Amino acid sequence: MRASLIQIAVNEGESAESRRSRVAALVRDQAGVADLVVLPELWTTGAFAYEEFAAGAEPLDGPTYGAMAEAARDAGVWLHAGSIPERAPSDGGFAAGQGTLYNTSLVFSPAGEQAASYRKIHRFGFDKGEAVLMGAGQDLVTVRLPGTTLGLATCYDLRFPELFRGLVDAGAETLVVPAGWPERRRAHWTLLAQARAVENQAFVLACGTAGTHAGVPQAGHSIVVDPWGEVLAEAGPGEEILTVEFDPAKVAATREQFPALKDRVLGLRPPRG
Repeated sequence: MRASLIQIAVNEGESAESRRSRVAALVRDQAGVADLVVLPELWTTGAFAYEEFAAGAEPLDGPTYGAMAEAARDAGVWLHAGSIPERAPSDGGFAAGQGTLYNTSLVFSPAGEQAASYRKIHRFGFDKGEAVLMGAGQDLVTVRLPGTTLGLATCYDLRFPELFRGLVDAGAETLVVPAGWPERRRAHWTLLAQARAVENQAFVLACGTAGTHAGVPQAGHSIVVDPWGEVLAEAGPGEEILTVEFDPAKVAATREQFPALKDRVLGLRPPRG
């Protein structure tokens, strides 16, 4: 299987509409190159552009959905379209300024059909930013592709290993993590991506952004890690497309050769009262 991680630069001065068109073209360029294409987190607004979330929010079937569905269909690829600021319908229906915001990922099939959506569970910011502006997702989400099952997570989720254990229990073999990770914590990004791969004996495809979001320099350095923790490919700091070929069968082989997951004890039974 070949995957292309498109590490998009999100900079001031480029409108969301312009960036959507540019990114759609980059996805179409992956026709015949990749089976799976992955985009980063909140690339229409910028992950740290908090003041843009409400203005840039879309319904799930909004303009980004339409552009990415069409691009996936034209390219004939599975597309993890990163995430968007989603505004959920209010009780009275979708309208500007109504409905909860979510950080929502979309996955499309090669036919351009929605295969899954995932609302980010762990919101970053502590007492500000995403943590107070957006609602929290509740559901673990997996997507079955020919040859592998994807487990979906987003950025700050990478710091919470129990989420990934849950995805593995649900059958995930390839963990996909779009992100808007800051440069000042880039060492954590690489370390955590490798840790999630090793502890879950799964591939990790982590796609970050380049550029600067609201004055916050981005780490870039999108990374693909195999089930033994080996880095198969890593991008640099700028905008680029990282393409790597990997064998999904290595997950089952690793788990059979070194069956650590079978020795799990904690988390498999409820605590005693």
